[in-house]
Amino acid sequence: MSLIVKLLINAAAVFLGAKFLEGVKVKNFLSAVLVAAIIGIVNATIKPILIFLTIPATILTLGLFLFVIDALMILLVDKLLTGFEVKNFGWAILFSIVLSVINAIFYWII
Repeated sequence: MSLIVKLLINAAAVFLGAKFLEGVKVKNFLSAVLVAAIIGIVNATIKPILIFLTIPATILTLGLFLFVIDALMILLVDKLLTGFEVKNFGWAILFSIVLSVINAIFYWII
């Protein structure tokens, strides 16, 4: 699957996730594409470092701590972009879970 298709799938997941959750706002679909692109860049650069530093917490929680790391990445993207808003850490965790589920469904369909 090409990078553009993956980006559009992730953008659709971001857009739908924001529609489902009142604590997450995306201005429009173009903003969702930017959010998906920045999340991809952040996940490729910063997330591996955080995962390495938090291996004990991840093992103790049987991997659930990865949702906390995802929430931190989402909050970072929130600070970087103006067309994307997450109200607080709780909404970021919930958004990371919803985003994972929607992406899994999309990739299962395709």
